[in-house]
Amino acid sequence: MGVVLLALGGTISVPGRGRGARLSGAEITAAVPGLTELGVPLDVRDVQAVPGGSLTFAQFLDVVAIASRAVAEGADGVVVTQGTDSLEETAFLADLVWPHEAPFVLTGAMRQPAMAGADGPANVLAAVRVATAPEARGAGALVVLNDEVHAARWVRKTHSTSTATFASPNTGPLGHIVEGRVRMLLIPPRHEPLPAGPDRKRLEDARVALHVVTLDDDGDRLQGLEATHRGLVVAGFGVGHVPGALAPRLGALAEHMPVVLTSRTGSGPVLRHTYSAPGSETDLRRRGLIDSGFLDPYKARVLLRLLLAAGAGRDDIAEAFALRG
Repeated sequence: MGVVLLALGGTISVPGRGRGARLSGAEITAAVPGLTELGVPLDVRDVQAVPGGSLTFAQFLDVVAIASRAVAEGADGVVVTQGTDSLEETAFLADLVWPHEAPFVLTGAMRQPAMAGADGPANVLAAVRVATAPEARGAGALVVLNDEVHAARWVRKTHSTSTATFASPNTGPLGHIVEGRVRMLLIPPRHEPLPAGPDRKRLEDARVALHVVTLDDDGDRLQGLEATHRGLVVAGFGVGHVPGALAPRLGALAEHMPVVLTSRTGSGPVLRHTYSAPGSETDLRRRGLIDSGFLDPYKARVLLRLLLAAGAGRDDIAEAFALRG
Protein backbone atom coordinates (compact mmCIF):
# COMPACT_ATOMS: atom_id res chain seq x y z
CA MET A 1 0.00 0.00 0.00
CA GLY A 2 2.97 2.35 0.44
CA VAL A 3 3.29 5.11 3.02
CA VAL A 4 0.68 7.24 4.77
CA LEU A 5 2.01 10.75 5.39
CA LEU A 6 0.19 12.72 8.09
CA ALA A 7 0.91 16.44 7.90
CA LEU A 8 0.56 18.56 11.03
CA GLY A 9 1.91 22.09 11.38
CA GLY A 10 5.31 23.50 12.21
CA THR A 11 8.18 25.16 10.37
CA ILE A 12 8.04 22.62 7.54
CA SER A 13 4.59 23.98 6.66
CA VAL A 14 5.28 27.72 7.06
CA PRO A 15 5.50 29.28 3.57
CA GLY A 16 7.23 32.45 4.75
CA ARG A 17 6.42 35.92 6.02
CA GLY A 18 3.24 37.37 4.61
CA ARG A 19 2.47 34.34 2.49
CA GLY A 20 -0.74 33.20 4.09
CA ALA A 21 -1.83 29.91 5.62
CA ARG A 22 0.34 26.89 6.18
CA LEU A 23 1.30 24.55 3.37
CA SER A 24 -0.80 21.43 3.00
CA GLY A 25 0.73 17.96 3.04
CA ALA A 26 0.30 17.79 -0.72
CA GLU A 27 2.20 21.07 -1.15
CA ILE A 28 4.98 19.89 1.17
CA THR A 29 5.46 16.62 -0.72
CA ALA A 30 5.19 18.28 -4.13
CA ALA A 31 8.31 20.31 -3.29
CA VAL A 32 10.46 17.24 -2.53
CA PRO A 33 12.91 16.46 -5.35
CA GLY A 34 13.21 12.73 -6.06
CA LEU A 35 10.14 11.72 -4.07
CA THR A 36 8.17 10.59 -7.12
CA GLU A 37 11.18 8.65 -8.40
CA LEU A 38 11.14 6.49 -5.27
CA GLY A 39 8.08 4.76 -6.66
CA VAL A 40 6.44 4.66 -3.22
CA PRO A 41 2.67 5.25 -3.24
CA LEU A 42 1.90 8.13 -0.87
CA ASP A 43 -1.41 8.70 0.88
CA VAL A 44 -1.07 12.29 2.12
CA ARG A 45 -3.50 13.53 4.77
CA ASP A 46 -3.74 16.82 6.65
CA VAL A 47 -4.39 16.46 10.38
CA GLN A 48 -4.01 18.67 13.49
CA ALA A 49 -2.93 21.90 11.77
CA VAL A 50 -1.20 23.35 14.83
CA PRO A 51 2.41 24.29 15.67
CA GLY A 52 4.48 21.69 17.50
CA GLY A 53 4.44 23.75 20.67
CA SER A 54 0.64 23.73 20.79
CA LEU A 55 0.09 19.98 20.42
CA THR A 56 -1.59 18.13 23.27
CA PHE A 57 -1.33 14.54 24.44
CA ALA A 58 -4.88 13.85 23.27
CA GLN A 59 -4.29 15.38 19.83
CA PHE A 60 -1.18 13.36 19.21
CA LEU A 61 -2.72 10.15 20.44
CA ASP A 62 -5.42 10.78 17.82
CA VAL A 63 -2.65 11.05 15.21
CA VAL A 64 -1.22 7.74 16.39
CA ALA A 65 -4.69 6.17 16.14
CA ILE A 66 -5.00 7.34 12.52
CA ALA A 67 -1.57 5.92 11.77
CA SER A 68 -2.43 2.63 13.46
CA ARG A 69 -5.58 2.23 11.39
CA ALA A 70 -3.62 2.95 8.22
CA VAL A 71 -1.12 0.19 9.03
CA ALA A 72 -3.94 -2.21 9.90
CA GLU A 73 -5.38 -1.47 6.45
CA GLY A 74 -2.10 -2.33 4.74
CA ALA A 75 0.26 0.67 4.87
CA ASP A 76 3.94 -0.29 4.94
CA GLY A 77 4.85 2.63 7.16
CA VAL A 78 3.83 6.06 8.43
CA VAL A 79 5.50 9.47 8.20
CA VAL A 80 4.37 12.37 10.41
CA THR A 81 5.52 15.92 9.66
CA GLN A 82 5.25 18.29 12.60
CA GLY A 83 6.85 21.21 14.36
CA THR A 84 10.14 20.34 16.02
CA ASP A 85 9.43 22.13 19.32
CA SER A 86 7.77 19.09 20.88
CA LEU A 87 8.98 16.39 18.51
CA GLU A 88 11.20 14.61 21.04
CA GLU A 89 8.17 14.23 23.33
CA THR A 90 5.57 13.26 20.72
CA ALA A 91 8.00 10.70 19.31
CA PHE A 92 8.35 9.02 22.69
CA LEU A 93 4.60 9.18 23.26
CA ALA A 94 4.09 7.36 19.96
CA ASP A 95 6.82 4.86 20.76
CA LEU A 96 5.24 3.91 24.08
CA VAL A 97 1.93 2.92 22.46
CA TRP A 98 2.93 1.84 18.92
CA PRO A 99 2.09 -1.88 18.53
CA HIS A 100 3.16 -2.47 14.92
CA GLU A 101 6.28 -3.71 13.12
CA ALA A 102 5.74 -0.97 10.53
CA PRO A 103 7.94 2.09 11.15
CA PHE A 104 6.36 5.23 12.64
CA VAL A 105 8.64 8.01 11.41
CA LEU A 106 8.55 11.63 12.58
CA THR A 107 10.25 14.47 10.76
CA GLY A 108 10.11 18.24 10.40
CA ALA A 109 12.31 21.17 9.50
CA MET A 110 14.42 23.86 11.10
CA ARG A 111 14.21 26.26 8.15
CA GLN A 112 11.05 27.50 6.47
CA PRO A 113 10.47 26.39 2.87
CA ALA A 114 11.24 29.86 1.43
CA MET A 115 14.59 30.13 3.23
CA ALA A 116 17.91 29.40 1.59
CA GLY A 117 18.93 25.83 2.35
CA ALA A 118 15.48 24.74 3.51
CA ASP A 119 15.86 21.28 5.05
CA GLY A 120 12.24 20.11 4.92
CA PRO A 121 12.34 18.44 1.49
CA ALA A 122 15.45 16.40 2.29
CA ASN A 123 13.99 15.36 5.62
CA VAL A 124 10.70 14.23 4.06
CA LEU A 125 12.55 12.22 1.41
CA ALA A 126 14.70 10.55 4.06
CA ALA A 127 11.67 9.86 6.25
CA VAL A 128 9.79 8.13 3.42
CA ARG A 129 12.87 6.02 2.68
CA VAL A 130 13.02 4.92 6.32
CA ALA A 131 9.27 4.24 6.50
CA THR A 132 9.61 1.71 3.67
CA ALA A 133 12.96 0.20 4.69
CA PRO A 134 12.83 -3.44 5.81
CA GLU A 135 15.77 -2.66 8.10
CA ALA A 136 13.64 -0.21 10.10
CA ARG A 137 10.78 -2.59 10.80
CA GLY A 138 10.32 -3.40 14.45
CA ALA A 139 12.21 -0.30 15.61
CA GLY A 140 9.11 1.54 16.87
CA ALA A 141 8.89 5.30 16.53
CA LEU A 142 11.86 6.91 14.80
CA VAL A 143 12.95 10.51 14.30
CA VAL A 144 14.56 11.23 10.93
CA LEU A 145 16.25 14.57 10.18
CA ASN A 146 19.58 15.57 8.69
CA ASP A 147 19.95 12.09 7.11
CA GLU A 148 20.10 10.49 10.57
CA VAL A 149 17.74 7.97 12.15
CA HIS A 150 17.19 8.34 15.89
CA ALA A 151 15.26 6.22 18.38
CA ALA A 152 12.36 8.08 19.97
CA ARG A 153 13.60 6.75 23.32
CA TRP A 154 16.92 8.58 23.10
CA VAL A 155 16.56 11.58 20.81
CA ARG A 156 16.84 15.17 22.07
CA LYS A 157 16.52 18.59 20.46
CA THR A 158 19.90 20.04 21.40
CA HIS A 159 20.10 23.38 19.58
CA SER A 160 17.52 26.11 18.96
CA THR A 161 18.31 26.74 15.27
CA SER A 162 20.80 24.22 13.87
CA THR A 163 19.63 21.77 11.20
CA ALA A 164 21.66 19.18 13.12
CA THR A 165 19.72 19.88 16.32
CA PHE A 166 18.39 16.35 16.83
CA ALA A 167 20.88 14.07 18.54
CA SER A 168 20.93 11.08 20.85
CA PRO A 169 23.59 11.97 23.44
CA ASN A 170 23.54 8.59 25.20
CA THR A 171 23.70 6.38 22.12
CA GLY A 172 24.19 8.28 18.89
CA PRO A 173 21.89 7.67 15.91
CA LEU A 174 20.51 4.25 15.09
CA GLY A 175 21.32 4.70 11.43
CA HIS A 176 21.99 6.97 8.49
CA ILE A 177 20.70 7.55 4.99
CA VAL A 178 23.69 7.17 2.69
CA GLU A 179 23.41 7.58 -1.09
CA GLY A 180 19.68 7.02 -0.78
CA ARG A 181 20.09 3.81 1.21
CA VAL A 182 18.90 3.35 4.77
CA ARG A 183 21.77 1.94 6.84
CA MET A 184 20.58 0.85 10.27
CA LEU A 185 23.42 0.20 12.70
CA LEU A 186 21.29 -1.19 15.51
CA ILE A 187 17.68 -1.71 16.57
CA PRO A 188 16.63 -0.78 20.13
CA PRO A 189 14.85 -3.33 22.30
CA ARG A 190 11.05 -3.08 22.28
CA HIS A 191 8.69 -3.43 25.23
CA GLU A 192 5.02 -4.28 25.48
CA PRO A 193 3.11 -1.20 24.31
CA LEU A 194 1.05 0.78 26.77
CA PRO A 195 -2.69 1.28 26.14
CA ALA A 196 -2.98 3.56 23.09
CA GLY A 197 -6.39 4.97 23.90
CA PRO A 198 -6.65 6.00 27.56
CA ASP A 199 -9.95 7.53 28.56
CA ARG A 200 -9.71 11.22 27.64
CA LYS A 201 -11.07 12.38 30.98
CA ARG A 202 -8.51 10.28 32.84
CA LEU A 203 -5.79 11.60 30.54
CA GLU A 204 -6.89 15.15 31.23
CA ASP A 205 -6.93 14.52 34.96
CA ALA A 206 -3.51 12.85 34.97
CA ARG A 207 -1.63 16.14 35.23
CA VAL A 208 2.11 15.77 35.79
CA ALA A 209 4.28 18.71 36.85
CA LEU A 210 7.94 19.14 35.97
CA HIS A 211 10.20 20.90 38.46
CA VAL A 212 13.75 21.81 37.40
CA VAL A 213 15.99 22.10 40.45
CA THR A 214 18.14 25.24 40.63
CA LEU A 215 20.69 26.79 42.95
CA ASP A 216 19.27 27.56 46.41
CA ASP A 217 15.94 25.94 45.50
CA ASP A 218 13.68 25.67 48.53
CA GLY A 219 10.67 24.14 46.76
CA ASP A 220 8.38 27.08 47.41
CA ARG A 221 6.82 26.67 43.95
CA LEU A 222 5.78 23.13 44.89
CA GLN A 223 3.45 24.24 47.68
CA GLY A 224 -0.06 22.90 47.11
CA LEU A 225 0.97 20.73 44.17
CA GLU A 226 -0.78 17.67 45.59
CA ALA A 227 -4.11 19.49 45.15
CA THR A 228 -3.60 20.25 41.46
CA HIS A 229 -1.49 17.42 40.02
CA ARG A 230 -1.35 13.63 40.08
CA GLY A 231 2.40 13.26 39.63
CA LEU A 232 5.71 15.11 39.62
CA VAL A 233 8.96 14.77 37.69
CA VAL A 234 12.00 16.36 39.33
CA ALA A 235 14.95 17.32 37.14
CA GLY A 236 17.75 17.25 39.68
CA PHE A 237 21.37 18.28 39.58
CA GLY A 238 23.90 15.90 38.06
CA VAL A 239 23.26 12.29 39.02
CA GLY A 240 19.99 13.12 40.78
CA HIS A 241 20.67 15.54 43.62
CA VAL A 242 18.66 18.41 45.11
CA PRO A 243 19.38 20.94 47.87
CA GLY A 244 19.08 19.32 51.27
CA ALA A 245 16.35 21.79 52.21
CA LEU A 246 14.21 20.61 49.30
CA ALA A 247 14.40 16.89 50.11
CA PRO A 248 11.74 16.84 52.90
CA ARG A 249 9.25 18.64 50.65
CA LEU A 250 9.78 16.09 47.88
CA GLY A 251 9.41 13.27 50.37
CA ALA A 252 6.13 14.70 51.61
CA LEU A 253 4.85 14.94 48.03
CA ALA A 254 5.90 11.32 47.40
CA GLU A 255 3.42 10.29 50.11
CA HIS A 256 0.58 11.66 47.97
CA MET A 257 1.72 11.04 44.37
CA PRO A 258 4.47 9.35 42.36
CA VAL A 259 7.53 11.59 42.24
CA VAL A 260 10.11 10.62 39.62
CA LEU A 261 13.73 11.69 39.91
CA THR A 262 15.63 12.58 36.72
CA SER A 263 18.75 14.52 35.78
CA ARG A 264 18.63 17.98 34.22
CA THR A 265 21.99 17.45 32.47
CA GLY A 266 20.66 16.11 29.16
CA SER A 267 22.46 12.77 29.17
CA GLY A 268 23.49 10.04 31.56
CA PRO A 269 21.45 8.31 34.28
CA VAL A 270 20.46 9.20 37.78
CA LEU A 271 22.31 7.06 40.30
CA ARG A 272 20.76 4.89 43.00
CA HIS A 273 23.15 4.52 45.93
CA THR A 274 26.51 6.26 45.39
CA TYR A 275 25.93 9.40 47.50
CA SER A 276 24.14 9.55 50.85
CA ALA A 277 24.04 13.20 51.98
CA PRO A 278 20.66 14.93 52.48
CA GLY A 279 19.26 15.60 49.02
CA SER A 280 21.34 12.87 47.40
CA GLU A 281 19.84 10.13 45.21
CA THR A 282 20.07 7.64 48.11
CA ASP A 283 18.27 10.02 50.44
CA LEU A 284 15.57 10.79 47.87
CA ARG A 285 14.92 7.15 47.08
CA ARG A 286 14.63 6.50 50.81
CA ARG A 287 11.97 9.23 50.89
CA GLY A 288 9.95 7.44 48.22
CA LEU A 289 11.11 8.99 44.95
CA ILE A 290 11.26 6.75 41.87
CA ASP A 291 14.46 6.90 39.83
CA SER A 292 14.14 7.32 36.07
CA GLY A 293 17.35 5.59 35.02
CA PHE A 294 18.43 7.13 31.69
CA LEU A 295 15.08 8.76 30.92
CA ASP A 296 15.38 12.53 30.67
CA PRO A 297 12.81 14.79 32.39
CA TYR A 298 10.65 15.31 29.29
CA LYS A 299 10.44 11.63 28.42
CA ALA A 300 9.82 10.73 32.06
CA ARG A 301 6.87 13.12 32.18
CA VAL A 302 5.35 11.52 29.07
CA LEU A 303 5.68 8.02 30.52
CA LEU A 304 4.36 8.99 33.96
CA ARG A 305 1.28 10.71 32.54
CA LEU A 306 0.40 7.73 30.33
CA LEU A 307 0.80 5.37 33.27
CA LEU A 308 -1.38 7.50 35.53
CA ALA A 309 -4.05 7.79 32.82
CA ALA A 310 -4.04 4.00 32.55
CA GLY A 311 -4.67 3.68 36.29
CA ALA A 312 -1.22 2.41 37.29
CA GLY A 313 -0.35 2.42 40.98
CA ARG A 314 2.97 3.37 42.50
CA ASP A 315 4.47 -0.12 42.34
CA ASP A 316 3.46 -0.50 38.70
CA ILE A 317 4.95 2.91 37.93
CA ALA A 318 8.23 2.04 39.64
CA GLU A 319 8.37 -1.22 37.70
CA ALA A 320 7.68 0.59 34.41
CA PHE A 321 10.51 3.05 35.02
CA ALA A 322 12.87 0.24 36.00
CA LEU A 323 12.06 -1.49 32.69
CA ARG A 324 12.06 1.52 30.37
CA GLY A 325 14.56 3.78 32.08
